[in-house]
This record gives sequence, structure tokens and C-alpha cells, in this order.
Amino acid sequence: DILGGTFYLGATPEQPFVFDNEKWGHPVEVAPFRMARAPITNAEFATFIDDGGYARREMWSTQGWVWRSKAQAQCPLYWQHEGQDWLQRHFDTLQPLPPHAPVVHVTWYEAEAYCNWAGRRLPTEAEWELAASAEPSADGRGITAHKRRYPWGDTLPTPEQANLDTRYLGCVDVGAFPAGDSAFGCRQMAGNIWEWTESAFYPFPGY
Repeated sequence: DILGGTFYLGATPEQPFVFDNEKWGHPVEVAPFRMARAPITNAEFATFIDDGGYARREMWSTQGWVWRSKAQAQCPLYWQHEGQDWLQRHFDTLQPLPPHAPVVHVTWYEAEAYCNWAGRRLPTEAEWELAASAEPSADGRGITAHKRRYPWGDTLPTPEQANLDTRYLGCVDVGAFPAGDSAFGCRQMAGNIWEWTESAFYPFPGY
């Protein structure tokens, strides 16, 4: 469970560098919510596929089903079945799919369909950023005004805290880098992967 409260979403002008889509920070009210501790694994997503997830219309939004039908998608783009096993394309080779690595290279529609199947939802942009950078208050009833620069705090990242700078030339186990946890125990919210949200940024949902 993650505490809600008034959260300052976005970047402030005094920061040395910000992306244009982070300008400028503003207060938002966020209700308490629940969030998975780590990203969805390949093994979890494979269970969705094995349960007919790509063929079950009820798991997909209208636009998502149009995309899936046109693309004739049956699994993530770089996955391939070999007998009973899944392989994943990694650069120019096919390798056994690492079960505990985060699922990557899926569209927003695929992520949304998985959440519908799993009885979950994608977080909003504000929820995701709060989980990554806010700190709980001393009384445990809300959040403080302090916003961390990184999930683990304000110190510059170390190799023990995040997968950055293409150090591993790919994604690693979702259990890795416990030293980089946010104040709420969420892992790998910097480095390793990009994540979808449910916030609408036309014409790119979730981006």
C-alpha cells in the first residue's frame, strides 16, 4: 500500500537538467493506492498468453483489439515458441526467455490487456512518480514535502542501485538492485526498463 497526499508532480526550474515533458512541476492530489513491488516478469506474462490472453476479446480495449487484429499479434514482438519453451530475440540471436526478467517490448495495449486479465491496472503518471520519489511522513498517515531526486534518495547512482549506462546490455532479474528501492519498497524505478502508465497523452497513451 502506498500513501496518498499532495504530491509535487514534475520538475522544478533549479534542477540542472529536465526533459521538456517534465516542465513544470505542480501540486496534485493523489489518493492512496496499491502497486506491485517489481515489474511484471516474463513468466507472469507467459501465463497470460498461455491462458489465451491474445485471443480473448474481453481482455482488450476497443482500440487495443483493433491493434492486435491488424498486427496479428499472438505474443510480444520478439518472442518465439520452440516446442513448449519460449525464446526471445536478443540483438541478432534467439535465447531462452529469462523467466524472472521484466517483460519488455510490449505495446501499451498489451500491457493494458495483461492488467485486465490479472485484475490490476496500470498506475497513473502521478501515482508512479509518487511511488518512485515521495517519502512517508513520520506518523505514517501521508507523505512529506520532500521529493527524492532518485528512488533511493538524493545521492548519485551506484552500480548497486540501478541498471544504467547499458551496463548489462539488457534487462536483469526484477529482484536485482534492492539498494535502489524507493521509500515504499518499489524496485527498479530507475534503470533496467521503461514502464507504461494509464495516463493519456494523445496520441501516445500511457507515455
